[in-house]
Amino acid sequence: MNRRTFPEGTLILVCDGSKALLFENTGDDRNLTLKLVSERVERHSPTREMGEDRPTRVVDAMDGSRSGTDETDWHAEAEAAFLHVAAKELDKLVHDRKAADVVIAAPPRALGILREAIAAPTRAAVSAELAKDLVKTPTLEIERHMASLGQLK
Repeated sequence: MNRRTFPEGTLILVCDGSKALLFENTGDDRNLTLKLVSERVERHSPTREMGEDRPTRVVDAMDGSRSGTDETDWHAEAEAAFLHVAAKELDKLVHDRKAADVVIAAPPRALGILREAIAAPTRAAVSAELAKDLVKTPTLEIERHMASLGQLK
């Protein structure tokens, strides 16, 4: 069985739509020791408190028919904007530290947004992804999850 390792200096981004934790592995490649580099938290109100009270109506200019439009999910929009900021912060850190290895752990939807938002050099440095929400997990548990991610079958 091959074992994926996360060498010293590996950057690990653990985030969801409102909290981002950026760690650096200060341990060796076999025993992860995560050190918190930065933490960003943003509270988002529910959509019902952010947007209009009802969806808009659209009138077709050709035949005069009217139809409703989907309501904007302002909460989801705020989370996507937050993830773009987290991606830019990760890009800057990868560039500044010339990091060769990056690991991202986020819920599936957030992971998709991050994949699109990170720059090409950072994307090339991503060595592993974990589609799981670990933001509220203690650091020792995150280390265990990363160690299990290193087990390849």
